[in-house]
Amino acid sequence: MTKSVQTRIENEIKSMKKGRILFPSNFDDIGNVEVVKKSLLRLENKKFLVRLAHGIYLYPKQDKLLGVLCPTIEEIAVAIAERDKARIIPTGTTALNKLGLSTQIPMNIVFLTDGAPRSILVGKRTIKLKRTSPKNLAVKGEITSLIIQALKEIGKDNVTAAQLEKIKIHLEKEKQEIIKHDAKLAPVWISKIMKN
Repeated sequence: MTKSVQTRIENEIKSMKKGRILFPSNFDDIGNVEVVKKSLLRLENKKFLVRLAHGIYLYPKQDKLLGVLCPTIEEIAVAIAERDKARIIPTGTTALNKLGLSTQIPMNIVFLTDGAPRSILVGKRTIKLKRTSPKNLAVKGEITSLIIQALKEIGKDNVTAAQLEKIKIHLEKEKQEIIKHDAKLAPVWISKIMKN
């Protein structure tokens, strides 16, 4: 019985794009959770899959020089959010990093979410999903949401002229109506920066 489940899972994965992040729940229609988990474990032992974290697998894409191309920690977080039908927003150092306001690469990446709060260990790094109010997730723009989170991380009295200059450049790429909408959701001092 398990054999055929494993074969069906393997065949289904082969029809997918390499580099895809997979969860046992992707195969709910093939067998029960325990059988699916055992099959995924066997496929990992066969080196057909790479285990990224507990219950998270990768259908590996190989590069001649680099070997297995692993997804970024952020791509893994996005895949988890999609699976859970939840929204996520990067916070803190991650937001600063994405905007080029910091070169520091955080070991622990924190995302605000409307999904279940949890921590997922991926190698030596941790993805932390923190439950937040719907207001924080009501922002429409990707750039504006990063700016709001980055500024919260920097703090009201610590924003430098150089950082403001970079933020201005990023805001120029965002639509005016999105900036107006999202500024209303930001703390007053951040709202002022965004409107300027």
